[in-house]
Amino acid sequence: MLQSRALVIALILLLGTTLPEVHSKSLSENGRRDWLVIPDAIATYIYESVNKMSPKVGQYLADAAQIPVVVVTRNFLIRETTKLSILAEQLMEKIKNLCYTKVVGY
Repeated sequence: MLQSRALVIALILLLGTTLPEVHSKSLSENGRRDWLVIPDAIATYIYESVNKMSPKVGQYLADAAQIPVVVVTRNFLIRETTKLSILAEQLMEKIKNLCYTKVVGY
């Protein structure tokens, strides 16, 4: 039983989800810098599938997603991936400007 709980918690950490936030997100949302949108969608699908088969296990997943360690870890991942996204956008802008000034002469 302890191993299955650890597996469930690891799965939740891997997919990085808290259920109230998942339902408010959209995969097609423009301007989104959060790279965890796709794992959230996958986690929602898994949760809904498990909840249909066994509401008791679904409730356990929902409770496990609200454990402070999971929430803190997920928030840390969101902050760091957002920083990486911003840096990647700035790098792409610099490369674009470099191409315009050096290659095209614009």
